[in-house]
Amino acid sequence: MNDMTPLTPATPAAPAASAAPVPQDWNALADDDFRQQVRSFLEANYPHELRYPARRLFWTEIGFWYRKMSDIGWIAPAWPREHGGMGLDTAKLLIFYEEHERWGVSRFADMGILMVGPLLIQHGTPEQQQQWLPKILSCEHLWCQGYSEPNAGSDLAGLRTEAVLDGDEYVLNGQKIWTTLATDATHIFVLARTNKEAKKQAGISFLLADMKDPGIRVRPIKDVAGHDELCEVFLENVRVPTANLVGGADAGWGIAKALLGFERIFLGSPKYPNYALGVLSRVADARGLHKDPAFALRFAKLRMQVEDHAACYERFIEIVKRGDPIPPDISMLKVISTESFQAIADEVIRAAGPMAQLAGMVKVGDAEIDVLGPFFRALPSTIYGGTNEIQRNVLASQVLRLPS
Repeated sequence: MNDMTPLTPATPAAPAASAAPVPQDWNALADDDFRQQVRSFLEANYPHELRYPARRLFWTEIGFWYRKMSDIGWIAPAWPREHGGMGLDTAKLLIFYEEHERWGVSRFADMGILMVGPLLIQHGTPEQQQQWLPKILSCEHLWCQGYSEPNAGSDLAGLRTEAVLDGDEYVLNGQKIWTTLATDATHIFVLARTNKEAKKQAGISFLLADMKDPGIRVRPIKDVAGHDELCEVFLENVRVPTANLVGGADAGWGIAKALLGFERIFLGSPKYPNYALGVLSRVADARGLHKDPAFALRFAKLRMQVEDHAACYERFIEIVKRGDPIPPDISMLKVISTESFQAIADEVIRAAGPMAQLAGMVKVGDAEIDVLGPFFRALPSTIYGGTNEIQRNVLASQVLRLPS
């Protein structure tokens, strides 16, 4: 990847806004020219104080940015131009996200932009596309993901939420958990069982629901860091029109799998290990640890681990650029990324000494550093997006062909 070196967060200051990019066929630009345009715009417009946030930001904190991206036509980089997106090819799309990661830009509306929109473009009816896509682009609709359940986290096929057909409506009953920013969402897409007689992967459907529908209740979950962006969602006799069924009855499993492949590219990005390594370097500078041979050796090993990870990531990026199917060994990216992230976060705490007991920005030497930020973000990373145990099972069964 080009220039993925982590940047040290700058002193909070309002950026001087630059002119919005002129809409054009972005794919006609040379890659370097496109990268420079994206980089210049982000550096001039994205607030320094919001770079590399230690938690997910709520809509009240980050909504202004998404409206700005919507106004300039950058809200949906991967969508075709005929549906209101930038229409970026794979190489340009990766540059777009690399520059966002490089500058520490917070992501919020991913579920609508990255999942619901592409799904409707590929599998939705013309009526569904006309109904839903424009409101995702305008930020009028904010989506959350109704996948995981209390007893079926990484095993999506084991879900218990049911959707029973009643005339021209489905009646939803069940519970979803670890639903990110459900308190901000206006809509939710839900995997639900519509056929109990079929094999568990075959009897699942993909439904769209309004969070204001009677019977939907959201309860935030406070995590170990005191943040409450994760939620439980309770579905009690929620009536969803059959018009909100995407891809046909009992076809949800294939749709869900299609969405997860590209998601794992981003979950396996070097973004967070690079970020944590930058925090570790700042702590070491503040405490003079780079002169300690024992620390220098540990730091070198972690840096080499991150560089190996980046090289592995590049291999999969080339597969995506060629348009080839994403192979099952993509699961290794998530394992390497999250376990490297955790190892570096642990070293940050070790390096910070007594200051690692304090949450938020703390004084380390002459620097203000969020020492526990990487730890709180790394702690759940091996669980979300399919636990690392599940990813290892995928590698064992589908790559190594080991008996189950």
